[in-house]
Amino acid sequence: MSNSRKDALNQASRVLDYILNPELSEEEKKRIIDDSVDNFNQHVNPGWLLYRKSVSTDATFVEWEDSEETFQDVHGSKFIDCLGGFGVYTAGHRNPEIVKAVAAQLNRYALHSQELVDPLRGYLAQLVAMITPGDMQYAFFCNGGAEAVEMALKLARLASGKHYFISMVDGFHGKSMGAVSCTGKADYRTPYLPIIQGVQHVQFGDAEAVETAIRNLIAVGESVAAVIVEPIQGEAGIIVPPDDYLQKLREICDRYDVFLILDEIQTGMGRTGTLWACEAHDVVPDILVYGKAFGGGVMPITGIAARPHMWVDELKDNPWILGSPTFGGNPLACAAAIAAIKYTIENDLPRQIAEKGAYLIDKLIALKAKHRILVDVRGKGLLVGLEYPTEEIGWEVSKGLFKRGVLTGGTLNNAKVNRIEPPGIISYETLDTIVSRLDETLTEVQMNE
Repeated sequence: MSNSRKDALNQASRVLDYILNPELSEEEKKRIIDDSVDNFNQHVNPGWLLYRKSVSTDATFVEWEDSEETFQDVHGSKFIDCLGGFGVYTAGHRNPEIVKAVAAQLNRYALHSQELVDPLRGYLAQLVAMITPGDMQYAFFCNGGAEAVEMALKLARLASGKHYFISMVDGFHGKSMGAVSCTGKADYRTPYLPIIQGVQHVQFGDAEAVETAIRNLIAVGESVAAVIVEPIQGEAGIIVPPDDYLQKLREICDRYDVFLILDEIQTGMGRTGTLWACEAHDVVPDILVYGKAFGGGVMPITGIAARPHMWVDELKDNPWILGSPTFGGNPLACAAAIAAIKYTIENDLPRQIAEKGAYLIDKLIALKAKHRILVDVRGKGLLVGLEYPTEEIGWEVSKGLFKRGVLTGGTLNNAKVNRIEPPGIISYETLDTIVSRLDETLTEVQMNE
């Protein structure tokens, strides 16, 4: 065995000891922190440490454990999770019922052979058809959000035989080549230009702009496969469109024989107060994209749901033409999603989130009246954006909250807006604590401005 392989064996053994040992010594805690900083600098990306340092003032907070509403570092410092993994933890951190289902499946078999029929994928697909709006029938499962968006784009082209997509300025659909082509932010697109052609961006919330774009493309001989849109723009800063926006898009798509793709990766599974955001508007898309909370905060799983007319003969003749992700819809992830669906419905998480969101937003609006640096409060359910005059002030508020044991986050490259996206199971007592600590933080930042 080479020296490098011996070193790797020793390192893997040491890290597994950390994982398997329920108690760490002070020396081990310090070693984990030092290793983490060095490993991110040398083997991951030093930019991550710079990003986190801008919030935590140093890079020594290493996430180590979590439970329900909170997570903690190796030293046991506890933080209220007011970011929720950008929407992953709707059912809470390590929800016991979901963990139990995954553990039971792990003890049976973890992955599938790729050749035999795996029953959990079938059961989950059936459940997706049962819980999605309208006549959704078919499901396709992936591992990450961008991958699910890719499947939606491919399916729209395959089923329509058409070419163009209409997407929204400031929209976010992921960073793979197809997904980033439909994403509406220059920061993500510019490094890869020229990227996939056949995407036209229009202003979010303006249904007439969508119709004009479709009509103009058709007039010059192009064909339009689909319109892709988030019901609420998350990465853009929690931007809520006019109430009739999705309904108008549905009407426009029907008028021009164009498919409607709703990206509910972040808004789905109850985040905005209904199981799917489109339900509040009585809109049924042709393709629904889901992810984040779909795996119950325990396993990564995303996917698409499609209406029957999307599943064309070409897909039936060649089941792999859309995609064949090795780990997509694996048994562990399916077990998590099935348990997450059961927990969400059984505990009526959407209703809980609607009520808690209204409660929280009312209190945040009261803070806005009190603090001039909080210029806007907007959102729906427990998907809330707090806007500040500058990115610098946004960062200072994030730092102040982190110092007080509350994790929030900007909208990736937009620190002017803090994203408030706590677990859906959060208690009213914890919501009051968040508001109180935000009040203290706003007072501090405003005094130092």
